[in-house]
Amino acid sequence: MGSQTSVSSDYALGYTNAEHDRLMRQAARIAPITERLFRDAGIGLGQRVLDLGSGVGDVSMLVARMVGPSGEVVGIERDAASVARANARVAEAGLRNVRFTQADVNEIPSDQPFDAAVGRFILMFLPDPVATLGSLFKLVRPGGVLAFQEPSWIPFLALGARLPLWSKVLSSIHETFLRSGVNPEMGLALYRIFQEIGLPAPTMHMETPLGSDAEFTRLIYEIPRRYHRSWRPSACAHGDALLTVCFLLFFLFTSSTTQLDGNSAGTPYAVYLDKLNFSIQ
Repeated sequence: MGSQTSVSSDYALGYTNAEHDRLMRQAARIAPITERLFRDAGIGLGQRVLDLGSGVGDVSMLVARMVGPSGEVVGIERDAASVARANARVAEAGLRNVRFTQADVNEIPSDQPFDAAVGRFILMFLPDPVATLGSLFKLVRPGGVLAFQEPSWIPFLALGARLPLWSKVLSSIHETFLRSGVNPEMGLALYRIFQEIGLPAPTMHMETPLGSDAEFTRLIYEIPRRYHRSWRPSACAHGDALLTVCFLLFFLFTSSTTQLDGNSAGTPYAVYLDKLNFSIQ
């Protein structure tokens, strides 16, 4: 495993319209897993929820439907174009219990506590997730919940180990993540991070659905064409041929939740694996 040679707070895949579209299709594909995580964590009607790194609004809108008209969702996103896209989508969906604030994740304005703070694939891109979570949990009321869905590539790499070419591609992508300042093991790191900032150890759970999916495959084939240029600098540091193949051939999603009063709840470590056109016996 290579060390990180550069750390940036920039979202590695950029904020283009193409990336917004990819994120929305990706969100539709994994929404059931995210919703199950949040429900098991105790998020429900009437709650006030903070969505960290809300992007174009998919997680915020999912949570808005969970908390209902009596609840509220506040999405925090630093990119103005993403906030504008999210606002337009919320208006189109007729959701009146969601609002988005353009702000840095480490400088979140709030005049009242939240019942829960959530996020999906956000901490992995941050240069100092420990500091971010350390600030974030202070915005959540005692007894509230932190629920985060983040990746781990460890099982992913292990499953591909007996396929030499496949394993090399996966290892190269993993190394490219590391050299780009992205943490592909953030899901596993949450167990340590939660305790490091004074929270109870989160309950961990792994979920691994397997199967072919035409939409997922289509998403994968579109990614190299759209993001090869964005990733070229960091890829060149490790050999960028891998990026002409794909950005992610699989997604491994891990999630973590904990209650701030010391009682763990929910399904906090969820892993999702989707295979393409070959079998794993």
